[in-house]
Amino acid sequence: MTTFGHLEDTDIDIAIDERDAGERRGMELATRLRMVAAEDPDLAQELVDNLIVALDQAMGGNFRDYLDGDARQAADRVLTQRDSSSRNS
Repeated sequence: MTTFGHLEDTDIDIAIDERDAGERRGMELATRLRMVAAEDPDLAQELVDNLIVALDQAMGGNFRDYLDGDARQAADRVLTQRDSSSRNS
């Protein structure tokens, strides 16, 4: 019989619930955005801006209420630009 050690000694990351799975998907997205940013920073910024707009729409316009600090400032910048460009159209 082979002993593989205790479960807590392994490097296996098993999602316990949907929140853990969501965090894992979020980390994967962040890693991929960093990879894009290394190749094309402008494209990465456009993707992040589009993600902010989509999240704000999905959350009924209150996405920035869940942010603080630099993240809140970035969302405010993107959403203010969106609002002013939609008024000018």
